[in-house]
Amino acid sequence: MPDDIFTVPRLTAVYDAVNPPGRDSEFYLDLAGPAPLSVLDMGCGTGWLACELTARGHSVTGADPARAMLDIARKRPNAGQVAWVETDAARLNLEVRFDLAIMTGHVFQVFLTDEDVGAALRAIYAHLASGGRLAFETRNPAAREWLEWMPEVSAEQVEVPGIGTIAAHYEVLSATDSLVTFATHYRFPDGTAVAAPSTLRFMGQDELAAHLADAGFDPVTWYGDWDRTPIRPGCPEIIAIAERQG
Repeated sequence: MPDDIFTVPRLTAVYDAVNPPGRDSEFYLDLAGPAPLSVLDMGCGTGWLACELTARGHSVTGADPARAMLDIARKRPNAGQVAWVETDAARLNLEVRFDLAIMTGHVFQVFLTDEDVGAALRAIYAHLASGGRLAFETRNPAAREWLEWMPEVSAEQVEVPGIGTIAAHYEVLSATDSLVTFATHYRFPDGTAVAAPSTLRFMGQDELAAHLADAGFDPVTWYGDWDRTPIRPGCPEIIAIAERQG
């Protein structure tokens, strides 16, 4: 079940303002390239990237298990050219076979168990054409980014069109070597305070490579940041571009 931050309309309404497009979005747009592709945006959220890919000539399916996020996505420019599907990765059941599948916004980290990871990767593999690619990122656990998810470090004021200025910050509730539970706190202009908890899984490259191999992916290209630099100790991201050969 998706977290409240993806399902409660008051929270989804501020999602884009708190999480604007950045270097990661440009990376995936460049990866798709200029030639038209069939693209699956799995975990498409509010649909900004799916609609941007469509505007650049690609045939795009945007899939997400959170209806409130898809409600926003369907109102975007070019949204009528995107095929929107309400589903999680494990339950994908489409007739289309894609040239490229992407999972952005660190959505891969919501798969908390080995069973969840395997089911998602196998389902996406089955929906790729021969030679198709799956691209996604996960935060490098060695960088320990969650140490910055504290109120005194993460606090910000965000202007949200139609709502006003909201205050936002993160708070880590618990952390192990692989699972981090944190709350996203919002205070709205009317004084209402909302805390939305989430849990993310942090996985190293070797463990991730084993899951990709088990799902049938080979070869895999790896990067440690959005400028395509190699993975190195302490790099912020583990970015994988995995291929289906058969």
